[in-house]
Amino acid sequence: MASLDTSTLCLFDVDGTLTASRKQVLPDMEAFLEKLSQRVVVGLVGGSDLKKIAEQMKGMEVLNKFKYVFSENGLVAHKDGKLLAIENIHKAMGEEKLQSFINYALGYMSKIKLPAKRGTFIEFRSGLINVCPVGRSCSQEERDQFAEYDKEHKIREKFVADLRNQFPDHGLVYSIGGQISFDVFPEGWDKRYCLRHVENDGYKTIHFFGDKTAKGGNDHEIFEDSRTIGHTVTSPADTIQQLEQLFFQ
Repeated sequence: MASLDTSTLCLFDVDGTLTASRKQVLPDMEAFLEKLSQRVVVGLVGGSDLKKIAEQMKGMEVLNKFKYVFSENGLVAHKDGKLLAIENIHKAMGEEKLQSFINYALGYMSKIKLPAKRGTFIEFRSGLINVCPVGRSCSQEERDQFAEYDKEHKIREKFVADLRNQFPDHGLVYSIGGQISFDVFPEGWDKRYCLRHVENDGYKTIHFFGDKTAKGGNDHEIFEDSRTIGHTVTSPADTIQQLEQLFFQ
């Protein structure tokens, strides 16, 4: 059996890469990640907060299963099960800028007509603001319905274009990920942020696997980064297939 290669790190997006969108990880993926962890160093980097990542990966034990767990793009960083670092968007933007942005976004969403609207349109996280036109308290059926509607009508794309126009000097980046929302954060706070936490740990090769790697997607910047070898996946099954070819053939 091959020994652990501590010079190679594999970083994974969660939603759409290791799990179906907003679903829990399946047993075949759990087993495969355990097998992979005996071959190379493994870490997660998600846009969601730690609570949501833990839900999808079946509990807070996720912190002990992987060398790194980077939630909120790495703005909340855990290494070896311990909190390593935390950033704060409120401190970075200041109350006035933050509030003007939130007020405008809520006003914009109040004028959109959708197949369904529920609650929690703005979710304030440590390192980012999550904006959700349909409302994060929607059911799975309503989530899927919005995703289809958004594909046709470009609700999120148009919303982001409007915000860029409205706040050109706020130094904000807009990242569309998942099915129903987009993230907003200061420039440089995309998934590349997590790389600063691993750059002194001696890795010769860093692979990144994500499903939203096209421009505008929340995996794009880290996928394109010169410090990583980027891999685009289409599903958890595709992730396993690509890893099999890379490390087990």
